[in-house]
This record gives sequence, structure tokens and C-alpha cells, in this order.
Amino acid sequence: MKNSRRKFIQNASLAIMGASLKPSALWSSTNHVASKNLIGVQLYSVRAEMKTNPMETLTALSKMGFEYVEHANYMNRKFYGWTATEFKKVLEGLGLKMPSGHTVMGTIHWDNTKKDFTDAWKRTVEDAAIVGQQYVISPSIDDKLRSTYDGLRQQIDAFNKSGELCKASGMKFGYHNHDFEFKEKLNGTLMYDLILQHTDPNLVVHQLDFGNMYGAGARGDEWINKYPGRFQSLHVKDEIKAEKGEMNDGYESTILGEGVVDPKAIALLAKKIGGAHHFIIEQESYQGLAPLDCVKRDLAIMKTWGI
Repeated sequence: MKNSRRKFIQNASLAIMGASLKPSALWSSTNHVASKNLIGVQLYSVRAEMKTNPMETLTALSKMGFEYVEHANYMNRKFYGWTATEFKKVLEGLGLKMPSGHTVMGTIHWDNTKKDFTDAWKRTVEDAAIVGQQYVISPSIDDKLRSTYDGLRQQIDAFNKSGELCKASGMKFGYHNHDFEFKEKLNGTLMYDLILQHTDPNLVVHQLDFGNMYGAGARGDEWINKYPGRFQSLHVKDEIKAEKGEMNDGYESTILGEGVVDPKAIALLAKKIGGAHHFIIEQESYQGLAPLDCVKRDLAIMKTWGI
């Protein structure tokens, strides 16, 4: 992928400002996927196909053996053009579930005057519950919210508060890393250390993307050993050298097992001591192959790992 997913995330986060909040009595923990080991796919892996024909793409994923998907498109109270209720029916009709999804919790989601979340974030949590998510994951932090130590700590506090909000609906809040967390320090401490040290494990899960961190010099196994039990979800990736790279770091994702990361070893370590039970395939670059063919191969490979 030549366009940064971080840019995609930033644009998507701005698009959810508009709709009004509707209270729901539909929140129920019975809708959520139990904490068991599962293999899923991040739909950003097939983003072009999901944009062109989401029903056809979801059908193809179901036919190739996926049972779980993770969204990367929630805008104006819709997932890929469907309301939460509609999307849940679509998934159920294809034998699919969505235990997690990505929506950036940004500046539009916290009212500092009221010291409370805005309707935009409350809607996000409500719709996640309706569709059956277990984790509501923010896949980045806006630059302006992490430029100072105090600013980052305020955002981490908001993560914990979001965990409380999600808990009321039978879910947990989650955070997914990119690369900046392993390059930027505040008060002499790496940002990812600060995030892990100050988020409440009872309220906030961490989705470790060990591909995103690779070009920043961070290694997934080292962080799992440093913070055992903290990574309930993984983005499972392999990486190869590239001219530019997805993080502008000289690396891009590839078919599992064909790169330099050793994703099998990291995934099995996360299963053993990291607390991981959600293993989500994400491949953002394809080296000339069709994205659907790539994730089909990734799934077949992962099924041999003993997850």
C-alpha cells in the first residue's frame, strides 16, 4: 500500500461527526463473541473490494473459510453503507461474526467542558454493541493529542474512561499500535511504555500489530515478554523490504512466512504468555497479487500453526 493507512484512519475519524445519538436498549453481552482463540481478517486488507462490492467481498471471505472479520469503516453510523442492525444481519447471513472493529477515538469524541464523551463516541460504542463486537478498538492517536506528556496522559485517561463506557455494554475498549509509539518519547519514556503502563488492564485491551512496529526497530516478541498478558488481540503480519513502505519505513506487508518477521513464532508466543485469543490477519500490500488471494493464502498458512 502506497497510501498510509494512518491517513485513511485520520480521514475516516473526521467523517463520523454528523449524526445524532439515539439511545438503545439493545446492548447485551449475549451478542458478543466469547473469549476463545479465533482467526479473523481485518477488512482493510480488502479495502478496495469492500468499497466496490462489500456483499460480494464478504461472501468470498466466508466461502474461503473465514468466520470472523474486523471492520475499518464506520462513518455516519454505518458500516460499509449498512446500519449496525443491517450489517449484523448481513454478517449472520454469511456465517460471519465481528468481534472487533477500528474507529479512532479523536478530538471530536471528548467534550472537555462537560468532562464527558460526545454523542459521536457514544454512538460508536452503541453501534459496536448492536453489531456484536467484543472490543471497540482505536487504531491510532491524533498527533495533537500526543504532542506533550500531559496531553498523552489525558488521552490515556480517556482510554480508561472509554473502557468504563464499553464495559457497561459488555465490551472492552482497545488500542492498536502503529510505529510512532516506538519512536517517540515523552519525558524520556517511549510512548508505548506510557500507554501500557497507564491503561487499566481490566478496561483496556491492546491489539499488538507486530508488523507496523518492525520498521521502527521494535520486535513483537520483546514487547510480549516485557508485558505478558497484555495483548488480547494481534494483527498478524509479515514484512518485506520495500522502496517506501506502508509506514514510510522501508517495509511493507506480505504473505505470512515470506518475510522477515517470523509471525508464527510471535503469534504462538502471544498465545502462550501474551494473553492473545484474537488473531487478526492484516495484509496491506500484495506484490502484484489479488488481495483476496493473499488473505486466502494467509488463512491457510495460519491454520497450520495450531492457534
